[in-house]
Amino acid sequence: MEKDEIFDEELDAVEDFNFGEKVAAVFDDMLNRSVPFYQEIQRMIAEMSADFATDGTHIYDLGCSTGTTFLNLDQHIGNRVKYFGIDNSEDMLEKCRKNLSDKKFSGEYELICSDLNKGIHIENASVVLMVLTLQFIRPLYREKLIKSIYHGMNENGCLIVVEKVIGEDSLFNRLFIKYYYDMKKRNGYSELEISQKREALENVLIPYKLLENRELLLSQGFRYCDVFFKWYNFCGIVAVK
Repeated sequence: MEKDEIFDEELDAVEDFNFGEKVAAVFDDMLNRSVPFYQEIQRMIAEMSADFATDGTHIYDLGCSTGTTFLNLDQHIGNRVKYFGIDNSEDMLEKCRKNLSDKKFSGEYELICSDLNKGIHIENASVVLMVLTLQFIRPLYREKLIKSIYHGMNENGCLIVVEKVIGEDSLFNRLFIKYYYDMKKRNGYSELEISQKREALENVLIPYKLLENRELLLSQGFRYCDVFFKWYNFCGIVAVK
């Protein structure tokens, strides 16, 4: 696993964050060091998905990146379903394809390069995953995207969303961000790296409050919605059609 050192040198101008070749090469390390309890979240996603996945249906990972989630699902679900991985980065999909091949992924799968801001076609889905993905969709398109997901899912299927979130008020928001940056420092990131990555993400990662995300899901028809993970400014939500 290559180490994330993308922002370790001072840049003259920090460009908007993108999921190109440099990020794809270090993405697994970036997630492990930047997302609290990332491995535990992945474990929880796999065990919940196994309960909702039904034989002969489809599982969609929207923003599949390097394929980590599919590899975890393979251990719990295997080839009972067909997997669809969708990402807007060819570099990520190339890394995903290699990881699935190297780890001898057992299920039938299809990887598709597509921009979720432009919509999505989903069918026969028992599980849909958006792991740190919805926050990168422009707010203008989020409602339409969730509606498309809902209509493409089978009855009693589940949507699992993991997101960075804003605190419900400014006091907690400031504290949660401080605790988050403290975690990144414990995981080896410098003040410079934290600052430059924050600047790079400013225009592309637009988080909602937890309750705003919950309301978004319920407003599009999901019957049940609950929080399965919460750590300061990160949360995991599961919704059932």
